[in-house]
Amino acid sequence: MMLSVEREYDAVVVGSGPNGLAAAITLAQAGCKVLVVEGKQSLGGGARTAELTLPGFRHDICSAIHPLGVSSPFFRALPLQEYGLEWLYPPLAFAHALDDGTAVWVESSVSATAQRLGEDRAAYIHFMQPLVEGWDKIATAVLSPRPLTHHVLTLARFGLAALQPATRLAQRLFRGEAARALFAGLAAHAIQPLEYPLTSSFAIVEGILGHRYGWPLARGGSQAIVDALAGYFRTLGGEIVTNWMVRSLRELPRSRVTLLDITPRQLLELAAEALPVRYRRQLERYRYGPGVFKLDYALSEAIPWSAPELRDTATVHVGGSFKEIAAAERAVFRGDLPEKPFVLLAQQSLFDPSRAPHGKHTAWAYCHVPHGSRVDMTTAIEAQIERFAPGFRDCVLARHAFTTVDMQQYNPNYIGGDINGGVQDWRQLFTRPVARLVPYSTPLKGVYLCSSSTPPGGGVHGMCGYHAARAALRAHF
Repeated sequence: MMLSVEREYDAVVVGSGPNGLAAAITLAQAGCKVLVVEGKQSLGGGARTAELTLPGFRHDICSAIHPLGVSSPFFRALPLQEYGLEWLYPPLAFAHALDDGTAVWVESSVSATAQRLGEDRAAYIHFMQPLVEGWDKIATAVLSPRPLTHHVLTLARFGLAALQPATRLAQRLFRGEAARALFAGLAAHAIQPLEYPLTSSFAIVEGILGHRYGWPLARGGSQAIVDALAGYFRTLGGEIVTNWMVRSLRELPRSRVTLLDITPRQLLELAAEALPVRYRRQLERYRYGPGVFKLDYALSEAIPWSAPELRDTATVHVGGSFKEIAAAERAVFRGDLPEKPFVLLAQQSLFDPSRAPHGKHTAWAYCHVPHGSRVDMTTAIEAQIERFAPGFRDCVLARHAFTTVDMQQYNPNYIGGDINGGVQDWRQLFTRPVARLVPYSTPLKGVYLCSSSTPPGGGVHGMCGYHAARAALRAHF
């Protein structure tokens, strides 16, 4: 469906992912007349849910577990529960499977978590407890338009640790393999070699969130987050049009501002001829990172983990030791396929019966692969799961696979399968997408980027959209 381009709006937002809807809501709350344009039939971007395997089995297509969502200052300020969003909290935030048949995990209590870490118990408490208690200050900086620049100065404990490579910080903090493995699984969310600076920041923030908020899932699927955002947006007078894949900015209705929940490469496609040469070249140099290969499973029963505690969490890190995880992430970044990939696995149906028929279960798993890889990693992923859950393959009723190509077809923002909207290393964390005083603005009058390619980066939290909309309001209203 397309609207007549003669119709005018205060703002048009392209893309209905969490960031696009966050931008639209922020503008509508300020009294703007807002239109959201979505290229696909359904809303959601990286937060859709669908039956991918068998009837009655509902799978999160991309994002599944939401520590950033439940902790997002923007989401928490909205009445999303009135629009159907319900967070479900497993007893354990997440867990890491170990080769001896045991596991380590994070729960709300720092000291209880540390009990599983043996000789590193005291070190974990000493390091994490002050950070967990200081999260409110840390969050202000982490989720700001300039991530980390505030707390490097004001919160030395966090800032100095966050800047370090995960390999260095883990070696300095911990002696035992259990604590180091737990830290490696968290740091691998950076989708970078763990020897890179700033990879510790991912581990620290994800760990803090586990203690402060847990790692919850949305009842019914991640789609419920987007549906709640869209429902609230409509009560503010907002309009949404689907099935309109924008090919040029010229086709959009007239508006004072346009916010784009897209990545730099797509902006080049929509407006290259209108962009100044220097800015265009900056966008052309923007770097996308490794992709993901993803599997969704319909299961006859719950995953038969060797460690029974792994049934008390929706999220399991499957990758073995720190050394193994570091080797896998290093290989992916240099363009190789790891024999033993680090696998992120979610088992939502253990805590949300609506995800599968009675007595049956779902599983969601992915590993990192080189950018644009077309290689099928099913065998490697299942070997890793079997390693810690013997008999897993016998539970599989059906499976559905996404290569990096499939991921990009599903969501055009996932260039080469990159689900973070670009590498978040030290070169691009502070300058996403280019170095500008207002990182969301472009040289085009009234045109802003509001995707995960802008600060504070990837994740279902809506803060990129919120900050972009606030920048547009300050400049044009």
